Amino acid sequence: MLRTEHVMPEFVNFTPTSGFFGTMNVSYYIAKRYLISKKSHNAINIITFISVFGVAIVTIALVIILSAMNGLTNKVESLYNSFNSDIQVTIRSGKTFQMDSLTLKKIGQIKGVEYYSEVLEENALINYEDKQIIGTIKGVSPNFREMTHFDTLIRQGKFRLEGDSLSYAVLGRGLANRLEVFVENNYTPIKIFVPKKGADLNMGAGNLEDPFNKKNVLIAGVFAINDDFDYKYMIVSIAFARKLLEQGPVSSSLEIALKPGADKALAQSQVKDILGSRFNVKNRYQQNELLFKTMQSEKLWTSMIMIFVLFIATFNIIGSLTMLIIEKQKDIGILSSMGADISLIRNIFFKEGLLISFIGSIAGLIIGIVICLLQIRYGFVQFGGGMTIDAYPVAIEISDLLEILFIVMVLGFVAAWYPVRVFTKKHIKVH
Repeated sequence: MLRTEHVMPEFVNFTPTSGFFGTMNVSYYIAKRYLISKKSHNAINIITFISVFGVAIVTIALVIILSAMNGLTNKVESLYNSFNSDIQVTIRSGKTFQMDSLTLKKIGQIKGVEYYSEVLEENALINYEDKQIIGTIKGVSPNFREMTHFDTLIRQGKFRLEGDSLSYAVLGRGLANRLEVFVENNYTPIKIFVPKKGADLNMGAGNLEDPFNKKNVLIAGVFAINDDFDYKYMIVSIAFARKLLEQGPVSSSLEIALKPGADKALAQSQVKDILGSRFNVKNRYQQNELLFKTMQSEKLWTSMIMIFVLFIATFNIIGSLTMLIIEKQKDIGILSSMGADISLIRNIFFKEGLLISFIGSIAGLIIGIVICLLQIRYGFVQFGGGMTIDAYPVAIEISDLLEILFIVMVLGFVAAWYPVRVFTKKHIKVH
Protein backbone atom coordinates (compact mmCIF):
# COMPACT_ATOMS: atom_id res chain seq x y z
CA MET A 1 0.00 0.00 0.00
CA LEU A 2 1.34 3.44 -1.01
CA ARG A 3 2.14 5.72 1.92
CA THR A 4 1.42 9.21 0.56
CA GLU A 5 2.47 10.92 3.76
CA HIS A 6 6.11 10.04 3.01
CA VAL A 7 6.01 10.78 -0.70
CA MET A 8 4.04 14.02 -0.62
CA PRO A 9 3.42 15.23 2.94
CA GLU A 10 2.11 18.56 1.66
CA PHE A 11 -1.17 16.95 0.54
CA VAL A 12 -2.25 14.88 3.54
CA ASN A 13 -4.49 17.57 5.07
CA PHE A 14 -6.43 18.90 2.07
CA THR A 15 -9.83 17.73 0.89
CA PRO A 16 -10.39 17.92 -2.90
CA THR A 17 -13.57 19.57 -4.11
CA SER A 18 -15.18 19.48 -7.50
CA GLY A 19 -15.83 22.21 -10.01
CA PHE A 20 -13.87 25.23 -11.15
CA PHE A 21 -13.56 26.88 -7.72
CA GLY A 22 -12.67 23.55 -6.18
CA THR A 23 -9.81 23.20 -8.65
CA MET A 24 -8.67 26.71 -7.81
CA ASN A 25 -8.72 25.98 -4.08
CA VAL A 26 -6.75 22.75 -4.51
CA SER A 27 -4.06 24.32 -6.68
CA TYR A 28 -3.74 27.30 -4.36
CA TYR A 29 -3.55 25.08 -1.28
CA ILE A 30 -0.81 22.89 -2.71
CA ALA A 31 1.13 25.88 -4.08
CA LYS A 32 1.00 27.49 -0.65
CA ARG A 33 2.19 24.29 1.03
CA TYR A 34 5.12 24.04 -1.38
CA LEU A 35 6.07 27.64 -0.57
CA ILE A 36 5.84 27.62 3.23
CA SER A 37 6.15 23.95 4.13
CA LYS A 38 7.94 23.58 7.46
CA LYS A 39 9.03 20.01 6.76
CA SER A 40 11.15 20.78 3.73
CA HIS A 41 14.56 22.43 4.05
CA ASN A 42 16.25 21.51 0.78
CA ALA A 43 17.95 23.59 -1.89
CA ILE A 44 14.66 24.38 -3.63
CA ASN A 45 13.30 26.10 -0.55
CA ILE A 46 16.49 28.12 -0.27
CA ILE A 47 16.23 29.16 -3.92
CA THR A 48 12.57 30.06 -3.41
CA PHE A 49 13.49 32.19 -0.41
CA ILE A 50 16.19 33.90 -2.47
CA SER A 51 13.58 34.59 -5.18
CA VAL A 52 11.22 36.21 -2.67
CA PHE A 53 14.12 38.13 -1.14
CA GLY A 54 15.32 39.35 -4.55
CA VAL A 55 11.87 40.63 -5.54
CA ALA A 56 11.48 42.31 -2.14
CA ILE A 57 14.88 44.04 -2.29
CA VAL A 58 14.29 45.49 -5.77
CA THR A 59 10.78 46.57 -4.74
CA ILE A 60 12.20 48.32 -1.66
CA ALA A 61 14.75 50.06 -3.87
CA LEU A 62 12.03 51.20 -6.29
CA VAL A 63 9.87 52.60 -3.49
CA ILE A 64 12.78 54.46 -1.87
CA ILE A 65 14.28 55.83 -5.10
CA LEU A 66 10.99 56.99 -6.60
CA SER A 67 9.86 58.52 -3.30
CA ALA A 68 13.21 60.27 -2.89
CA MET A 69 12.99 61.67 -6.43
CA ASN A 70 9.40 62.79 -5.74
CA GLY A 71 10.56 64.55 -2.59
CA LEU A 72 13.46 66.23 -4.36
CA THR A 73 11.24 67.33 -7.26
CA ASN A 74 8.60 68.70 -4.88
CA LYS A 75 11.22 70.52 -2.83
CA VAL A 76 12.87 72.08 -5.87
CA GLU A 77 9.46 73.04 -7.21
CA SER A 78 8.46 74.64 -3.91
CA LEU A 79 11.73 76.59 -3.73
CA TYR A 80 11.36 77.83 -7.29
CA ASN A 81 7.70 78.65 -6.62
CA SER A 82 8.79 80.91 -3.77
CA PHE A 83 10.79 82.96 -6.25
CA ASN A 84 8.87 82.50 -9.51
CA SER A 85 5.27 83.57 -9.90
CA ASP A 86 2.29 81.53 -11.10
CA ILE A 87 2.29 83.54 -14.33
CA GLN A 88 5.11 85.66 -15.73
CA VAL A 89 4.69 88.26 -18.48
CA THR A 90 7.68 89.47 -20.53
CA ILE A 91 8.01 91.47 -23.71
CA ARG A 92 8.86 89.52 -26.87
CA SER A 93 11.06 92.25 -28.34
CA GLY A 94 13.26 94.43 -26.14
CA LYS A 95 14.13 94.37 -22.44
CA THR A 96 11.52 96.60 -20.81
CA PHE A 97 7.95 97.73 -21.36
CA GLN A 98 5.48 100.11 -19.84
CA MET A 99 2.03 98.80 -18.99
CA ASP A 100 -0.79 101.30 -18.54
CA SER A 101 -3.00 101.33 -15.47
CA LEU A 102 -6.09 100.22 -17.43
CA THR A 103 -4.38 97.04 -18.62
CA LEU A 104 -3.14 96.31 -15.11
CA LYS A 105 -6.66 96.82 -13.79
CA LYS A 106 -8.05 94.33 -16.33
CA ILE A 107 -5.45 91.76 -15.29
CA GLY A 108 -6.26 92.33 -11.62
CA GLN A 109 -9.95 91.68 -12.34
CA ILE A 110 -9.33 88.25 -13.90
CA LYS A 111 -11.01 85.55 -11.83
CA GLY A 112 -8.40 83.82 -9.70
CA VAL A 113 -5.78 86.59 -9.77
CA GLU A 114 -4.76 87.56 -6.23
CA TYR A 115 -1.66 89.73 -6.70
CA TYR A 116 0.48 91.16 -9.45
CA SER A 117 3.89 92.76 -9.14
CA GLU A 118 5.87 94.85 -11.59
CA VAL A 119 9.51 93.75 -11.72
CA LEU A 120 12.61 95.44 -13.10
CA GLU A 121 15.81 93.41 -13.43
CA GLU A 122 19.29 94.47 -14.53
CA ASN A 123 22.87 93.30 -14.09
CA ALA A 124 24.99 95.46 -11.82
CA LEU A 125 28.39 95.68 -10.18
CA ILE A 126 27.97 95.15 -6.44
CA ASN A 127 30.74 96.49 -4.22
CA TYR A 128 31.22 95.97 -0.47
CA GLU A 129 34.38 97.32 1.17
CA ASP A 130 37.24 95.84 -0.91
CA LYS A 131 35.17 93.09 -2.60
CA GLN A 132 33.04 93.31 -5.70
CA ILE A 133 30.94 90.96 -7.80
CA ILE A 134 28.57 91.01 -10.76
CA GLY A 135 24.98 90.24 -9.78
CA THR A 136 21.40 90.95 -10.81
CA ILE A 137 19.28 93.48 -8.99
CA LYS A 138 15.61 92.61 -8.97
CA GLY A 139 13.31 95.53 -8.21
CA VAL A 140 9.91 94.39 -6.98
CA SER A 141 6.61 95.96 -5.95
CA PRO A 142 5.68 96.33 -2.25
CA ASN A 143 3.35 93.29 -2.36
CA PHE A 144 6.12 90.94 -3.55
CA ARG A 145 6.56 89.41 -0.07
CA GLU A 146 2.86 88.54 0.33
CA MET A 147 2.67 87.38 -3.25
CA THR A 148 5.54 84.87 -3.04
CA HIS A 149 5.78 84.22 0.75
CA PHE A 150 9.40 85.22 0.25
CA ASP A 151 9.96 85.83 3.95
CA THR A 152 9.97 82.03 4.44
CA LEU A 153 13.26 81.91 2.51
CA ILE A 154 15.07 84.42 4.73
CA ARG A 155 18.01 82.79 6.55
CA GLN A 156 19.48 85.90 8.20
CA GLY A 157 17.88 89.21 9.12
CA LYS A 158 14.43 89.97 7.69
CA PHE A 159 12.69 90.89 4.45
CA ARG A 160 12.75 94.68 4.23
CA LEU A 161 13.18 96.90 1.19
CA GLU A 162 12.22 100.39 2.45
CA GLY A 163 11.87 102.21 5.75
CA ASP A 164 12.99 105.33 7.63
CA SER A 165 13.74 107.07 4.31
CA LEU A 166 16.40 104.43 3.62
CA SER A 167 16.73 101.77 0.94
CA TYR A 168 17.34 98.16 1.92
CA ALA A 169 18.12 94.98 0.00
CA VAL A 170 17.91 91.25 0.52
CA LEU A 171 20.84 89.27 -0.90
CA GLY A 172 21.16 85.70 -2.00
CA ARG A 173 23.33 83.67 0.32
CA GLY A 174 25.89 83.06 -2.42
CA LEU A 175 26.35 86.80 -3.03
CA ALA A 176 26.53 87.47 0.70
CA ASN A 177 29.23 84.82 1.16
CA ARG A 178 31.34 86.16 -1.69
CA LEU A 179 31.06 89.72 -0.42
CA GLU A 180 31.51 88.51 3.18
CA VAL A 181 28.47 90.48 4.30
CA PHE A 182 27.06 89.85 7.78
CA VAL A 183 23.59 91.15 8.52
CA GLU A 184 23.97 91.44 12.28
CA ASN A 185 25.16 94.89 13.35
CA ASN A 186 26.01 95.77 9.77
CA TYR A 187 25.71 99.47 9.03
CA THR A 188 28.13 99.62 6.10
CA PRO A 189 26.16 100.16 2.88
CA ILE A 190 26.68 98.18 -0.28
CA LYS A 191 27.47 100.22 -3.39
CA ILE A 192 25.72 99.33 -6.63
CA PHE A 193 27.04 100.48 -10.01
CA VAL A 194 25.20 100.33 -13.35
CA PRO A 195 26.25 101.97 -16.64
CA LYS A 196 24.62 105.27 -17.47
CA LYS A 197 22.59 105.50 -20.64
CA GLY A 198 24.88 106.20 -23.56
CA ALA A 199 27.95 106.43 -21.34
CA ASP A 200 31.42 105.73 -22.72
CA LEU A 201 32.67 102.70 -20.78
CA ASN A 202 36.27 103.14 -21.89
CA MET A 203 38.09 102.54 -18.64
CA GLY A 204 41.00 104.65 -19.71
CA ALA A 205 38.97 107.83 -20.09
CA GLY A 206 38.33 109.87 -16.99
CA ASN A 207 37.21 108.72 -13.58
CA LEU A 208 36.09 105.06 -13.24
CA GLU A 209 32.80 106.09 -11.61
CA ASP A 210 31.90 108.73 -14.23
CA PRO A 211 30.21 106.32 -16.70
CA PHE A 212 28.19 104.69 -13.92
CA ASN A 213 25.15 105.45 -11.83
CA LYS A 214 25.86 104.67 -8.20
CA LYS A 215 23.57 104.15 -5.25
CA ASN A 216 24.03 102.79 -1.75
CA VAL A 217 21.78 100.28 -0.03
CA LEU A 218 21.75 98.67 3.40
CA ILE A 219 21.46 94.90 3.79
CA ALA A 220 18.32 93.82 5.63
CA GLY A 221 18.50 90.06 5.12
CA VAL A 222 19.92 87.05 3.30
CA PHE A 223 17.77 84.47 1.49
CA ALA A 224 18.61 80.94 0.38
CA ILE A 225 16.91 78.96 -2.39
CA ASN A 226 19.57 77.29 -4.55
CA ASP A 227 22.71 78.30 -6.38
CA ASP A 228 20.78 79.49 -9.43
CA PHE A 229 19.27 82.27 -7.33
CA ASP A 230 21.63 82.60 -4.35
CA TYR A 231 24.65 83.58 -6.45
CA LYS A 232 22.69 85.86 -8.76
CA TYR A 233 19.99 88.01 -7.17
CA MET A 234 19.76 91.02 -4.91
CA ILE A 235 16.16 92.03 -4.15
CA VAL A 236 15.44 95.77 -3.93
CA SER A 237 12.33 97.91 -4.27
CA ILE A 238 11.26 98.72 -7.81
CA ALA A 239 11.38 102.44 -6.99
CA PHE A 240 15.05 102.08 -6.03
CA ALA A 241 15.80 100.07 -9.18
CA ARG A 242 14.12 102.66 -11.44
CA LYS A 243 16.07 105.50 -9.87
CA LEU A 244 19.33 103.58 -10.15
CA LEU A 245 18.69 102.76 -13.82
CA GLU A 246 17.29 106.20 -14.58
CA GLN A 247 14.11 104.58 -15.83
CA GLY A 248 10.53 105.78 -15.76
CA PRO A 249 7.57 103.54 -14.82
CA VAL A 250 8.84 100.60 -16.88
CA SER A 251 9.19 96.90 -16.06
CA SER A 252 11.14 93.96 -17.40
CA SER A 253 8.37 91.57 -16.35
CA LEU A 254 4.99 91.40 -14.68
CA GLU A 255 4.56 88.60 -12.14
CA ILE A 256 1.07 87.35 -11.29
CA ALA A 257 0.04 85.25 -8.28
CA LEU A 258 -3.19 83.24 -8.39
CA LYS A 259 -5.53 82.31 -5.56
CA PRO A 260 -5.41 78.73 -4.26
CA GLY A 261 -7.60 76.49 -6.41
CA ALA A 262 -7.74 78.95 -9.30
CA ASP A 263 -7.88 77.63 -12.86
CA LYS A 264 -4.30 78.37 -13.90
CA ALA A 265 -4.73 77.49 -17.57
CA LEU A 266 -7.82 79.71 -17.87
CA ALA A 267 -6.10 82.62 -16.11
CA GLN A 268 -3.06 82.29 -18.34
CA SER A 269 -5.27 82.26 -21.44
CA GLN A 270 -7.16 85.37 -20.29
CA VAL A 271 -3.92 87.25 -19.64
CA LYS A 272 -2.80 86.36 -23.17
CA ASP A 273 -6.08 87.66 -24.57
CA ILE A 274 -5.66 91.00 -22.76
CA LEU A 275 -2.01 91.56 -23.70
CA GLY A 276 -1.95 90.20 -27.22
CA SER A 277 0.94 88.77 -29.20
CA ARG A 278 3.56 91.34 -28.08
CA PHE A 279 4.07 89.51 -24.80
CA ASN A 280 5.20 86.08 -23.63
CA VAL A 281 2.88 84.69 -20.95
CA LYS A 282 4.37 81.70 -19.12
CA ASN A 283 3.20 79.51 -16.25
CA ARG A 284 5.52 78.10 -13.58
CA TYR A 285 6.39 75.02 -15.61
CA GLN A 286 7.21 77.02 -18.73
CA GLN A 287 9.44 79.40 -16.77
CA ASN A 288 11.65 76.42 -15.79
CA GLU A 289 10.73 73.97 -18.53
CA LEU A 290 14.23 72.55 -19.00
CA LEU A 291 14.67 71.93 -15.27
CA PHE A 292 11.39 70.06 -14.82
CA LYS A 293 11.80 68.06 -18.03
CA THR A 294 15.26 67.02 -16.86
CA MET A 295 13.95 65.90 -13.47
CA GLN A 296 11.09 63.96 -15.07
CA SER A 297 13.47 62.24 -17.48
CA GLU A 298 15.81 61.36 -14.61
CA LYS A 299 12.95 59.71 -12.75
CA LEU A 300 11.87 57.84 -15.89
CA TRP A 301 15.34 56.50 -16.70
CA THR A 302 16.00 55.59 -13.07
CA SER A 303 12.73 53.64 -13.03
CA MET A 304 13.67 51.87 -16.27
CA ILE A 305 17.02 50.80 -14.82
CA MET A 306 15.38 49.48 -11.65
CA ILE A 307 12.73 47.65 -13.66
CA PHE A 308 15.52 46.02 -15.67
CA VAL A 309 17.15 44.92 -12.40
CA LEU A 310 13.76 43.57 -11.30
CA PHE A 311 13.48 41.68 -14.58
CA ILE A 312 16.83 40.03 -13.88
CA ALA A 313 15.68 39.19 -10.34
CA THR A 314 12.64 37.36 -11.72
CA PHE A 315 14.97 34.79 -13.31
CA ASN A 316 15.29 33.37 -9.81
CA ILE A 317 11.57 32.61 -9.96
CA ILE A 318 12.05 30.75 -13.25
CA GLY A 319 14.93 28.75 -11.75
CA SER A 320 13.09 27.85 -8.55
CA LEU A 321 9.92 26.80 -10.38
CA THR A 322 11.90 24.70 -12.87
CA MET A 323 13.70 22.87 -10.08
CA LEU A 324 10.43 22.46 -8.17
CA ILE A 325 8.74 20.87 -11.19
CA ILE A 326 11.62 18.41 -11.57
CA GLU A 327 11.79 17.62 -7.84
CA LYS A 328 8.03 17.07 -7.44
CA GLN A 329 7.53 14.51 -10.21
CA LYS A 330 6.50 11.87 -7.68
CA ASP A 331 3.90 14.21 -6.21
CA ILE A 332 2.63 14.94 -9.72
CA GLY A 333 2.31 11.20 -10.38
CA ILE A 334 0.20 10.71 -7.25
CA LEU A 335 -2.01 13.70 -8.11
CA SER A 336 -2.46 12.25 -11.59
CA SER A 337 -3.50 8.93 -10.07
CA MET A 338 -6.06 10.78 -7.96
CA GLY A 339 -7.61 12.26 -11.11
CA ALA A 340 -5.78 15.59 -11.48
CA ASP A 341 -5.47 16.81 -15.06
CA ILE A 342 -2.66 18.80 -16.66
CA SER A 343 -4.49 22.09 -16.05
CA LEU A 344 -4.63 21.56 -12.27
CA ILE A 345 -0.98 20.57 -12.08
CA ARG A 346 0.10 23.58 -14.11
CA ASN A 347 -2.02 25.84 -11.90
CA ILE A 348 -0.16 24.60 -8.84
CA PHE A 349 3.23 25.70 -10.10
CA PHE A 350 1.88 28.83 -11.76
CA LYS A 351 0.34 29.98 -8.48
CA GLU A 352 3.57 29.10 -6.73
CA GLY A 353 5.33 31.64 -8.96
CA LEU A 354 2.62 34.26 -8.41
CA LEU A 355 2.87 33.78 -4.65
CA ILE A 356 6.62 34.38 -4.79
CA SER A 357 6.08 37.65 -6.68
CA PHE A 358 3.16 38.73 -4.51
CA ILE A 359 4.85 38.06 -1.18
CA GLY A 360 8.08 39.68 -2.35
CA SER A 361 6.32 42.76 -3.71
CA ILE A 362 4.08 43.25 -0.65
CA ALA A 363 6.99 42.78 1.73
CA GLY A 364 9.08 45.18 -0.34
CA LEU A 365 6.33 47.80 -0.46
CA ILE A 366 5.77 47.64 3.31
CA ILE A 367 9.46 47.83 4.18
CA GLY A 368 10.07 50.57 1.59
CA ILE A 369 7.17 52.65 2.92
CA VAL A 370 8.39 52.22 6.51
CA ILE A 371 11.91 53.35 5.55
CA CYS A 372 10.50 56.40 3.74
CA LEU A 373 8.26 57.28 6.70
CA LEU A 374 11.24 57.04 9.04
CA GLN A 375 13.21 59.37 6.78
CA ILE A 376 10.30 61.82 6.71
CA ARG A 377 9.93 61.68 10.49
CA TYR A 378 13.56 61.59 11.63
CA GLY A 379 15.64 62.60 8.58
CA PHE A 380 18.37 59.99 8.97
CA VAL A 381 19.94 60.77 5.57
CA GLN A 382 21.33 64.29 5.84
CA PHE A 383 22.68 66.70 3.27
CA GLY A 384 26.09 68.24 3.75
CA GLY A 385 26.57 71.64 5.32
CA GLY A 386 25.51 74.78 3.51
CA MET A 387 22.37 73.30 1.98
CA THR A 388 18.96 74.98 2.12
CA ILE A 389 17.43 71.83 3.62
CA ASP A 390 18.99 69.54 6.20
CA ALA A 391 17.54 66.10 5.41
CA TYR A 392 16.88 64.45 2.06
CA PRO A 393 13.22 65.09 1.16
CA VAL A 394 10.94 62.11 0.56
CA ALA A 395 7.39 62.03 -0.78
CA ILE A 396 5.39 58.80 -1.09
CA GLU A 397 2.88 58.80 -3.94
CA ILE A 398 0.12 56.19 -4.16
CA SER A 399 0.38 56.15 -7.97
CA ASP A 400 4.04 55.06 -7.72
CA LEU A 401 3.19 52.26 -5.30
CA LEU A 402 0.43 50.97 -7.57
CA GLU A 403 2.71 51.14 -10.60
CA ILE A 404 5.44 49.23 -8.75
CA LEU A 405 2.99 46.53 -7.65
CA PHE A 406 1.61 46.26 -11.18
CA ILE A 407 5.05 45.96 -12.78
CA VAL A 408 6.24 43.38 -10.24
CA MET A 409 3.13 41.26 -10.73
CA VAL A 410 3.33 41.47 -14.54
CA LEU A 411 6.97 40.36 -14.50
CA GLY A 412 6.06 37.71 -11.93
CA PHE A 413 3.24 36.49 -14.19
CA VAL A 414 5.64 36.09 -17.11
CA ALA A 415 8.31 34.47 -14.91
CA ALA A 416 5.74 31.96 -13.61
CA TRP A 417 4.03 31.30 -16.95
CA TYR A 418 7.18 30.52 -18.93
CA PRO A 419 8.62 27.59 -16.93
CA VAL A 420 5.16 26.15 -16.27
CA ARG A 421 4.28 26.07 -19.99
CA VAL A 422 7.71 24.94 -21.19
CA PHE A 423 9.04 22.58 -18.57
CA THR A 424 5.78 20.84 -17.74
CA LYS A 425 5.79 19.48 -21.30
CA LYS A 426 9.13 17.78 -20.60
CA HIS A 427 8.77 16.67 -17.00
CA ILE A 428 5.04 16.13 -16.34
CA LYS A 429 3.54 12.83 -17.32
CA VAL A 430 -0.14 12.74 -16.49
CA HIS A 431 -1.73 9.28 -16.50
